[in-house]
Amino acid sequence: MTPKKNLRQQLHHIIFDYDTLPAKSFDLLLIAAIIMSVTVVMLDTVRSIHDAWGQLLYGLEWFFTILFTLEYGIRLYATESRKRYFFSFYGIIDLLAILPTYFSIFVPGTQYLLVIRFFRVLRIFRLLKLVKFVKEAEFVKASIIASGRKIVFFLFFVLVTVSIIGALMYLIEGEENGFTSIPKGVYWAIVTITTVGYGDIYPQTVLGRALAALLMIAGYSIIAVPTGIVSAEMAAMHGKIEAERTLASSCCQSNALDPEARFCKVCGRALE
Repeated sequence: MTPKKNLRQQLHHIIFDYDTLPAKSFDLLLIAAIIMSVTVVMLDTVRSIHDAWGQLLYGLEWFFTILFTLEYGIRLYATESRKRYFFSFYGIIDLLAILPTYFSIFVPGTQYLLVIRFFRVLRIFRLLKLVKFVKEAEFVKASIIASGRKIVFFLFFVLVTVSIIGALMYLIEGEENGFTSIPKGVYWAIVTITTVGYGDIYPQTVLGRALAALLMIAGYSIIAVPTGIVSAEMAAMHGKIEAERTLASSCCQSNALDPEARFCKVCGRALE
């Protein structure tokens, strides 16, 4: 084994593993650095702190950026597959966490996008051995994807509704009451149907207020629709999983009576 290969394996073990003291220590130091770097970016947006400590915060921002750049380079060196890491979720987040500071040289202000570094703290799930929550997250993601068509249709329905209501409010209220255009009427309808109610524009005629009241009432039921769609899909998927487990358990138990059987003859699951 060459020294170069040995060094790469050691770095891979420290950076990408989590079951040893050096790997856990590295993750803890990384998470601490991420939190401190994001704190620096946030403090820099406070005017009084920026005026008093702006140069120091700017220096710290570049320090953390260079530190994370070196760490990203080491990850590319130590990973088993550079292409897989580069296009992975964490690989993309690691890259986006260092680019804003370099972009700020050409486009001032983009350095505040460094708050994306908080996504890197997700590694704490691995550190605390909470990987099982990733499986639950996958279940939720699968439910949302399965509900995609229904949600898209619902959003299209809402878009059509607010467009019609916005046009009606433009005709009813007119420019003298603040509804200077149909897009502004649509904006008001969206604010109203979502029960946000900024109050920057509102109907003043009796007919306009009556239409607004109907839209407000409809808003409460409309908001709950996406939640109901996803919840129903989650319940259906959970029921399907439980049914498969029950079927597998029953057929596996019946086939386990065969002492020579290594796999279930019905579902194909490996028998203990």
